[in-house]
Amino acid sequence: MFRFENPLYLYFLIAIPVLALLFYYSEYRRRKRIKKYGDPALLKELMIDVSWWRPQIKIWLALLALTSLIIAAARPQFGTKIDTTERNGIEAIIAMDVSNSMLANDVRPSRLEKSKMLVSNMVDEMTNDKIGLVVYAGQAFVQLPITNDYVSAKMFLEGIDPSMINMQGTDIATAIDLAAKSFTQKKDVSRAIFLITDGEDNEGGAVDAAKAAAKQGIHVYVLGVGSPEGAHVPIPGTTQYFIDEQGNPIVSRLSEDMCRQISRAGNGAYIYVDNSSSAQRELSKYVDKLAKAKLESQVYSEFDEQYQGFLILALVFLIADVCLLERKNHFLKKFHLFKK
Repeated sequence: MFRFENPLYLYFLIAIPVLALLFYYSEYRRRKRIKKYGDPALLKELMIDVSWWRPQIKIWLALLALTSLIIAAARPQFGTKIDTTERNGIEAIIAMDVSNSMLANDVRPSRLEKSKMLVSNMVDEMTNDKIGLVVYAGQAFVQLPITNDYVSAKMFLEGIDPSMINMQGTDIATAIDLAAKSFTQKKDVSRAIFLITDGEDNEGGAVDAAKAAAKQGIHVYVLGVGSPEGAHVPIPGTTQYFIDEQGNPIVSRLSEDMCRQISRAGNGAYIYVDNSSSAQRELSKYVDKLAKAKLESQVYSEFDEQYQGFLILALVFLIADVCLLERKNHFLKKFHLFKK
């Protein structure tokens, strides 16, 4: 493989044709002035020391020397060794449910706070990975574009609250679609969406959205927060609970079947989040598995510098330019190398 270490220097090659044009324009002007003095053929006989071809050879020697110096400055290199490298790293988008049902406290201190603690600990374990945040309820938006700024990620994470989205409900499909569009264009990383939800999908289409993400090579992991038995949903800032049309307190239950369907469709896994630390261990296990996914790529690991040859050429051209006089050398006329 051939390459230039400093290719920007090659832009100076534009000066070569410019200098050549300037030289020939100067020669044209010079010959035009000479014609004013008389017949060119007669003047040629009178100026016996003038050489018409030596200046042209000298300018081309100088231009070739300059070209060689520019190429040498760009540092041409040839690859001599191919290595297969293994690159590690993940891009993770956290899609967090911020609907009112996430305020239920069947998981302490609440489903939402437990989820935030899980993600915070996940960020603490990251090193060369990137993370982004998508929040959703009846609609979804990007809370934090994908980044490796973990301090900012934890700051934005702390600010997540159901009041961020006015349209209540749970539209998981929209959240997955938005998360899938939030990754970078890099090809040497593993991508995963970590969907945090209680499994209530009011809009439908979540399984199809997970399948579409999987076709793009994105794994969809589902963290189901809550309990199948469910809990009442408190009204923020009060001791009251949300009630249905009959006036009964609403009970929000974790839909594990839905969580499993989404994770299977998304080529990921389902993690049950309760009051224990098992979910944190499972989450760390899957993140570590993704980070260690070996993505092989062949690269040239060693390059031989080739600029020395161009420096030698530049020196040869410069020496030849200096040694070649613009006027005819009468001393050399005495030597007839090819005459018997």
